Amino acid sequence: MELSVSNHSLSPLSEPETYLTQLLATVTAAVPTALALPALRQTATALVQEQTFPSPRQEAWRFSDLSGLLALAFQVAEPPSPSALEAIAAIPARPETANSRLVFVNGVYVEALSSRSALPEAVVVGSLATLYAQPDLQPEIERHLAQAQGHNEVFTALNTAGFQDAALIWVPRSVELSVPIQLVHYSLPVPEQTPVIAQPRTLVMAAANSSLTLIEEYHSLGEGHCFTNAVSEIWLAANAQVHHVRLQDEAKTTFHIAKTAVTQARDSFYSCTAIDLGARLARHHLETYQTGEQTNTRLYGLSAIAGDQLADTQSLISLSQPYGSADQLHKCIVGDRAHAVFSGKIYVPREAQHTHAAQLNRNLLLSNKSRVDTKPQLEIIADNVKCAHGATVSQLEADEIFYLQSRGINAEQAQRLLIYGFAMEIVEKIPVDSLRESLTQRVNQWMS
Repeated sequence: MELSVSNHSLSPLSEPETYLTQLLATVTAAVPTALALPALRQTATALVQEQTFPSPRQEAWRFSDLSGLLALAFQVAEPPSPSALEAIAAIPARPETANSRLVFVNGVYVEALSSRSALPEAVVVGSLATLYAQPDLQPEIERHLAQAQGHNEVFTALNTAGFQDAALIWVPRSVELSVPIQLVHYSLPVPEQTPVIAQPRTLVMAAANSSLTLIEEYHSLGEGHCFTNAVSEIWLAANAQVHHVRLQDEAKTTFHIAKTAVTQARDSFYSCTAIDLGARLARHHLETYQTGEQTNTRLYGLSAIAGDQLADTQSLISLSQPYGSADQLHKCIVGDRAHAVFSGKIYVPREAQHTHAAQLNRNLLLSNKSRVDTKPQLEIIADNVKCAHGATVSQLEADEIFYLQSRGINAEQAQRLLIYGFAMEIVEKIPVDSLRESLTQRVNQWMS
């Protein structure tokens, strides 16, 4: 694994504008020659330079305080040691994806830890740094990479300007994959005491009439300070199907900011089950753009946080053509002094007649100091649609606990059972058995 190391370093406690400039210099200095992509990088660099570092004074960032980032001098990581790679290799692989997975460490592909033997030869799965030079793939990559709507957001542009490698998945026309593809991203401070920035990148292209299941996971090794700035672009051609599961379970010393941009052509189906359990601050922009008629989108989310964690989900569903449908259910379980945020928008322009869309955010507060801010939104210009949205914020109901106690269950077990039932409505949407079972155990551990 080859990785360039930046000579630029950030000064802690910098002014926000200076900090953003330094951060941009840090990540662009580490771009490998094989992925220079000068036009793409220059455009992204200009987009970052035009913007300011986000602050709570901006409405979109009102509840996501990034001042903790300003106190850390992030650098691009050095290559991991053999012992670190051995530690990752010792982590058991999921049986469904043992031979259909890509592993990245600090945003850089590790061939020795990856396996693609279960995938058909026609399917392209691998490292962008390796595959970009192939003449038959290059036009498709250039037509899709960093071309999704929303690419000008500041951290998305920062990723485009300085990502070092990317996961590339291309499923050809009419190919239906029977095994899921897993992307595993590890954040690892190297050396251990140095705060590091990693910029995972994913490009998925599902051709017409194809289907796949994608498992995207984020984990940490060690407790050092890390900043994960991830971007995933998913393109669905006509009648394609993508079932996407996204798990973020990084260390509580990590800042995790991510963008998932999904573009759907006519008759396509996209589902996403997003689980946020880790990180000190986790902010996920999930944006889906329906660009064709009769498009179907299903979004499910669960944020289960405690301590001083912040989980912020920013969601956009854009239905731009007739006969589209969308359904979203996002749940938050908030304990201790944690803070959950949900801001979801469904946009239905005049052209999107005969659409059906629903959005619901349900929140469960487990302490008097926990907090949730929720803002479901509908922006409808079309006049022949069926749309609904709502939000609930509640605590564990005393009468429900009493009812369970009357059936011989003690108060503590009753509380656990209610929390478990609240969370499992989302976890049960996951189509991969081993992941669903491990998340069930993770929810039980989280409640203990």
